[in-house]
Amino acid sequence: MPIGIIVTVIAVVIGGLLGTALGHKLPERIKTLLNMTFGICGMTMGITSIILIRNMPAVFLSVILGAAIGSWLKLTERIRNGATKLIAKVFPSNQSEESDNSLLITAIVLFCVSGPGIYGSLVSGMDGDHSILLAKSVLDLFTAAIFACELKQTTSLIAVPQLIIMLALFFSAKLIFPLTTEVMIADFRACGGLLLLATGLTILKVKIFPLADLIPAMILVMPISSLWTNYIAPLL
Repeated sequence: MPIGIIVTVIAVVIGGLLGTALGHKLPERIKTLLNMTFGICGMTMGITSIILIRNMPAVFLSVILGAAIGSWLKLTERIRNGATKLIAKVFPSNQSEESDNSLLITAIVLFCVSGPGIYGSLVSGMDGDHSILLAKSVLDLFTAAIFACELKQTTSLIAVPQLIIMLALFFSAKLIFPLTTEVMIADFRACGGLLLLATGLTILKVKIFPLADLIPAMILVMPISSLWTNYIAPLL
């Protein structure tokens, strides 16, 4: 049962509705403080996953190769272009509002294809651990409210593609899990933790990472972890 996904999607819907209704009453200083808090919480989620690491060289290699592949494929740019086309079809009234479009694209990327969502959905599908998604749902509730101050009820509609993407990842993970080992899953979670750490730093604007470019690392980490454990580590 994808409990974590359901709660996360509901949080985005409720946050969007609350932001639409009450956003005009929220002072700018509170919005800024909340964003800073989101960043710290994201980094904390990442650190709690990173400490599970079993094969540090394998995880680091996965992140480096994944970032190189993601950059070569221009994943961040492709996702933003796809979001722009989606906006043109689903929200045609926003086409003349360039600033709103930019904000809406950011919201779509953050809620639908960010590291925490992808990582959390896969972990939830693999071993039934919904903790990442439940923690993300708390952040998404308030993040959606912040976005809805500008985007209004459009923010709540983002929950539809979010649900589709996260459910696809959840059920795909169930097929992958029988092929994994405890070490592979630990390294997978550590890799996801690094992405969560990057997400937190991006929210805090300490360093803006092209987060979508890091997604291939999540695909590479388990095969590389297995190769390291079975073939490279015994030689060391």
